[in-house]
Amino acid sequence: MDYIALLEKLVTINSFTKNKSGVDTVGREFDALFESIGFSKIIYTRELIGDHRLYRSGLHENKKRLLLLGHLDTVFPPGKFERFSQDDNWVYGPGVCDMKGGNVVAFLALQNLVSKGMSIENIDMLLVSDEETGSDDSKLLTAKIAKEYDYCFVYEAAGKNLEVVTGRKGVGTFFIDIEGKAAHAGNHYADGSDANLEAALKLQKLVALTDLEKSTTVNVGKIEGGIGANTISPHAHLTFEIRYKTADERDRVLEAIDEIVNTAYVEGTHSVLRGGIQRDVMQTTAASLELVDKLQKIAKQPFATEERGGVSDANIVSAAGVVTLDGFGPYGDGDHTVNERALKSSFISRIALSEKLFEHFIKEGDF
Repeated sequence: MDYIALLEKLVTINSFTKNKSGVDTVGREFDALFESIGFSKIIYTRELIGDHRLYRSGLHENKKRLLLLGHLDTVFPPGKFERFSQDDNWVYGPGVCDMKGGNVVAFLALQNLVSKGMSIENIDMLLVSDEETGSDDSKLLTAKIAKEYDYCFVYEAAGKNLEVVTGRKGVGTFFIDIEGKAAHAGNHYADGSDANLEAALKLQKLVALTDLEKSTTVNVGKIEGGIGANTISPHAHLTFEIRYKTADERDRVLEAIDEIVNTAYVEGTHSVLRGGIQRDVMQTTAASLELVDKLQKIAKQPFATEERGGVSDANIVSAAGVVTLDGFGPYGDGDHTVNERALKSSFISRIALSEKLFEHFIKEGDF
């Protein structure tokens, strides 16, 4: 099957996360594709977002199991960015690299093996519908399913030099609601409790938790509060994000956040914390590096590795204890913008790599 024709068909279907109809339409396209190569399907029906889909191959009880992971959704609502185009080197459109392109790579590698007469065993693929909005619905399902597998390959985009991803930072999003006491700023200044001042002091404490040497960042991305210039602020709100590379740093920052929230730097204020860890850290481990070494020998080619600050559903599977590698999709850039593109040559090389790895896995029952 021509990867460009398949990619164009999928990319021109709008699958914005909140566009359930569009996401499910893309899902049904993959239903037909996977059923055509002998996979069965399990549909996890959802009311407000697209259904999640698990495609299962044959099962050999005494061999290792490999989960392939992707997502169906993209970031642009209907009418905003739905075109597909190409030139000599690139394909352009929503999802060509993030990550309809990656899903296509995984499927075509499997299809190529079937066309050579091979029966697929112990390789399944999970496609979720809400990755672009944080996998809030699917992350528990993904973690539960992942525990049935020994390995996971995630088909997010490759690096510029076709790097495979061994680690990703963890990320958490939090909100602090601060209540103060309103008072007239001219007549009764001392009677007020300034929530805005409390927010400003908390902001400084939070940002001070950043440790760039350890790749830990705390960013207060939004601050709101107050009524007007003549009133002591009775309420304020902070929105912030943490990113971290190790579990130790996660624990340090979370403990410090708790202390900051529960300390009233301005007398008379009270604060409440909401939010939490969205996706936990995917740490590079001895097991993941050992797997990389094995895959290079199977493929008879070296490939670079990298760690990324951004997150994916690889974080979820890794946190579930599965040896996980990411970045098996094509190389692309401009994702989440109208300039999203993917390199044509990387589709060819990534399909060939996956095909070679899958064939070895099926024959040997392991890597």
